[in-house]
Amino acid sequence: MDLKADTQRMEKIVSLCKRRGFIFQSSEIYGGLNGCWDYGPLGVELKRNLKNYWWRVTVHERDDVVGMDGSILMNRAVWKASGHEDTFSDPMVDCRSCKARLRADQVIERKDVQQCPNCGGKDLTEPRPFNLMFKTYVGATEDESSVTYLRPETAQSIFVQFKNILEVSRKKLPFGIAQIGKAFRNEINPRNFTFRSREFEQMELEYFCRAEEGMKLLDYWLEERLKFYENIGISRDRLHVKTVSDEERAFYSKGTYDVEYDFPFGRQELEGVAYRTDYDLLQHQKASGKSLEYFDEETKQRFVPHVVEPSAGVDRTVLALICEAYSTDEAPDEKGKMETRLVLRFHPRMAPIKCGIFPLLKNNDQLVAKAQEIVGLLRADMNVFYDESGAIGRRYRRQDEIGTPFGVTVDFETLGEKNDALTDTVTLRERDSMKQERVKINDLADMLISRVS
Repeated sequence: MDLKADTQRMEKIVSLCKRRGFIFQSSEIYGGLNGCWDYGPLGVELKRNLKNYWWRVTVHERDDVVGMDGSILMNRAVWKASGHEDTFSDPMVDCRSCKARLRADQVIERKDVQQCPNCGGKDLTEPRPFNLMFKTYVGATEDESSVTYLRPETAQSIFVQFKNILEVSRKKLPFGIAQIGKAFRNEINPRNFTFRSREFEQMELEYFCRAEEGMKLLDYWLEERLKFYENIGISRDRLHVKTVSDEERAFYSKGTYDVEYDFPFGRQELEGVAYRTDYDLLQHQKASGKSLEYFDEETKQRFVPHVVEPSAGVDRTVLALICEAYSTDEAPDEKGKMETRLVLRFHPRMAPIKCGIFPLLKNNDQLVAKAQEIVGLLRADMNVFYDESGAIGRRYRRQDEIGTPFGVTVDFETLGEKNDALTDTVTLRERDSMKQERVKINDLADMLISRVS
């Protein structure tokens, strides 16, 4: 696909997200706020499905991981000890011609001359550090004693609570602490829709281990994370593993992989899997004066554990899911004429709505009553949508466009008017193939649960 086609595809995806209620610009009626986004009725369901599945496979299906939920505001000393207050910055460049403010890595170079990517201007300032943390004040006074920051990552709350969680969970190494939560970075130039935002959500795991296990576990968690993306419907062909070079990775890391995805705007990072050694716990132990050591009952040794960190972006993954799912094909309309069909081919476990329920006619009380009965039957187990307006083909198309994997139609066969053998059966339609089958209402819930879980 060429650059122009990719750009057009991304524009269509952004348009669909607003039109169908996935993602809106934050504060839109006031002109918006750059780098901030609101999730609409479908977007929040997609996001919740992603987070719930991550939590399920990372915490609930494992014996060696527990969860926590740390506060967004923390003692300023945390950010001093971690190094964020002094070093969490990006080099920033200003274009004097068009007044654009850029990250240094956005500047392009042509014939050994640096230029602004927006206007082509060559009059650029020297790069200077720009701290990415949002500063705020705690309490009634705004002075140096009340300064803190909105957290730029969720990991630090895990490190500072390591000892408490170790004691209450009674886990032995290796074990992990997982967290899903908001983080904030005052990005110089938010871009690519929700990909680079100022407010975002992370799914992070800190997996603590002995030093000799670190590199082996780094590779183990890389494979686990790749399997996760495949299991939510992202093709392995569009996933790429970048081994971060010694020059690029953090100084405390012994090894880092970036899991990248082919977005319409280019190959970009979805998740980092990093072997952070014992750096973070040592920093907090030194700064706080509190022991963060682990006592090994068998060897009677005390030591500060090392940690491997798979850190994924919720918003980036949601965007990847939408980009992956976006598709068009040809399908017949009510009169048999072929037309373009827009489909979001979400994996059923990620789809915001699992099943659409349709009475064939909205003015037939028996059909409507039976359809409402099915809604009640399924609603406790999955998110369903009842729709009785328009031709049945149009209703199918509306659900295809938002990624609903299954549609149930209640028709006259359901009422037994044409064939007694079909009484209390419905038409079950599958989104991608558009194939239909007759299913007994009593079997419907178990069949759908097995297909969407």
